[in-house]
Amino acid sequence: SETLRHSRDEMSKFNDVLEQFDFRKEVIYKALEKNNIPVSSLTAACSRGGNIIACPHGAIEIDQDMIDYLTRPDDMAKHASLLGSMIAFDLHKEYGIPICIYDAIGTDEMQPVARVTGIPEIPRFTVGHTLNTRAMAIKCADEILHKPFEECTFIVAHLGGGISIRLYKNGINIDCVNDDEGNFSPERCGGVSVKELAKFCFTSGLSYGEVMDKLHGNAGLAAHLGTKDAVTVEKMIEDGDEYAKIIYEGMCYRIAKDIGTMSIPVAGKVDRIILTGGISHSKMLTDYISNLVSWIAPVEIMAGEYEMEALAAGALRVLRGEEKLQNFSE
Repeated sequence: SETLRHSRDEMSKFNDVLEQFDFRKEVIYKALEKNNIPVSSLTAACSRGGNIIACPHGAIEIDQDMIDYLTRPDDMAKHASLLGSMIAFDLHKEYGIPICIYDAIGTDEMQPVARVTGIPEIPRFTVGHTLNTRAMAIKCADEILHKPFEECTFIVAHLGGGISIRLYKNGINIDCVNDDEGNFSPERCGGVSVKELAKFCFTSGLSYGEVMDKLHGNAGLAAHLGTKDAVTVEKMIEDGDEYAKIIYEGMCYRIAKDIGTMSIPVAGKVDRIILTGGISHSKMLTDYISNLVSWIAPVEIMAGEYEMEALAAGALRVLRGEEKLQNFSE
């Protein structure tokens, strides 16, 4: 396991995500070489996947149809994770190894009643942090409850640069609060007044892409406090910054409210609330949230992001015949 970080200066020379392909592929190949892992020795490759269409959980084979969809020109918010699928597809073409995405961003198994909104043209859907939330729910069922995942009910809050809340019942993610619906996060705006948002979009003079950049990457803590780093914000609070304290507690307050919202579809019958993701390492944050929601169910802190481990575990289940490799076109 190795984390490859890229500086802002390195990435500034690229105009969009697709231009980064050769650069990121070369960095990955060099990392393999440095660790004495011949590319030809790989048994399989697994990727997060990018902004894919609504799909079931599990492993989906990467093929040309998927690559064409992920790189479609009309996707104005391409996610860098699609590059992983492109690199895996290159590996498949060269070495013939099985390749897949697993618990993709577009995993959507929401129950029909949860999809309904007051605007027929804009139904609700699930998008985002399936990979880490489902992996932690499976881990909690196995290691803490000692029960099959399919017999448990979990509310899982993924707390990172983006924040989403998932409700898993009998192994299925039946409802959620996406990272643009409810709580704001270190870099995303969360749910805001639709009237004011419509007014902003039509009067700001910003293009669609610029508005998306603001709402999805330069909002939340970054907009209020000039930093996306929770550690920095907590230091500001410790130094007596009252505004930082209100903003940070406001984020925690909204997270707790959304966890409470997810308890309603199951009438409060929840086995565990799980706090996971990078900023769940913060005791200040997890204590604040736990104090508000522990009356619903015991809270498990499963700090960090285990997405790489979850991808590897998913690929192994396919190789062992424990899960079926699904076809994208189907």
